[in-house]
Amino acid sequence: MKRSERLVDMVKYLIARPHTLIPLPFFAKRYGAAKSSISEDLSIFKKTLAQQKNGILETIPGAAGGVKYIPFMGEEEAREYLNKLAAQIQDPDRILPGNFVYLSDILGSPEQLAKIGQLIATTYAYSKIDYVMTVETKGIALAQAVSRYLNVPFVIVRHRPKITEGATISVNYVASSSERVEKMELAKRSLPAGSNVLIVDDFMKGGGTLTGMEELVNEFGCHVGGMAVLCETQYASQKVVDDYQSLIKITSVNRVHKVIEAEPGNILKQTNFNRF
Repeated sequence: MKRSERLVDMVKYLIARPHTLIPLPFFAKRYGAAKSSISEDLSIFKKTLAQQKNGILETIPGAAGGVKYIPFMGEEEAREYLNKLAAQIQDPDRILPGNFVYLSDILGSPEQLAKIGQLIATTYAYSKIDYVMTVETKGIALAQAVSRYLNVPFVIVRHRPKITEGATISVNYVASSSERVEKMELAKRSLPAGSNVLIVDDFMKGGGTLTGMEELVNEFGCHVGGMAVLCETQYASQKVVDDYQSLIKITSVNRVHKVIEAEPGNILKQTNFNRF
């Protein structure tokens, strides 16, 4: 195998397995090459990632060491994307009854989900996250995108039990959108005790759904490692959560005048981009 072919295959292998430690002897055996040659190839990959600020290649020394690819978005790219996303969300045709905003096209776009997933995963790249949690249904694609870049499983909280998931644990919570007491539940087999869970959702008004999922995490004997939402609203009367990251903040929705005002959320301020 030529060096160029080896390098392409190595990059493809690492990107397909984010946050996974790969020993150097594995690559040496895979390509029938000396470890010194493999190290040179990895140095090229690492340098290119650092120059483009689109991922980090970590090298762990020692007998039990190796290399690990960490998806990581640079600050300039993140800011540019969020400004474009905010402008897209300001389309007045997105206004729905109840001052909700139509987001299904964004959550159905593979390109958008890849950006969103990578950005949230960047925020938690160096946190100990074991699972990603969301509530059905619109948060499912979002959770899958984040879990892909963190390379951890995701679990889906249901409003009604599924016979295929067995016994469940349920909690009651106050939905911010309707101010009614509702129920959510999760299969008992979903979360091992002691897991660190990242909670994600597509839209946050007052945060009632997030607190419901937080209570579920506690019921499983697990820990909340963070909360992230695609959009939050500033005009909600009161928020019941404080510690969260949002990609977009919707500051105003006026259905009569057909105006939506949106801007990048707090995720830029709460992400440490100084990793390159």
